[in-house]
Amino acid sequence: MYTFGISLVLGLFAALLFVNFYFRWKVLKVYHYLINHQIDFKTEHIFNRKKLKEEIIPRYPDSEKEILTFVNYIHFSVKMASALLFLVTAFGLLLMHYR
Repeated sequence: MYTFGISLVLGLFAALLFVNFYFRWKVLKVYHYLINHQIDFKTEHIFNRKKLKEEIIPRYPDSEKEILTFVNYIHFSVKMASALLFLVTAFGLLLMHYR
């Protein structure tokens, strides 16, 4: 059981690393597009879609798809990283308790 728990924690940690690198690669591709087209917005726009659609999208209507893709990748990345971090921590605590 202990070996299974260790394997599970290591697998989740590897998944966390994979998700991190995968989304970093995808986000950077879209980010380079935004930089090359001089599309600038703040963090508050990433986490507030209403503000993004009211202030940023009207300024850059040709790049709406890329802006929304970038914001969606960031949201998904944060959610996945949070979930995997919680799982790794929870299983790590269980393993420490039953050691």
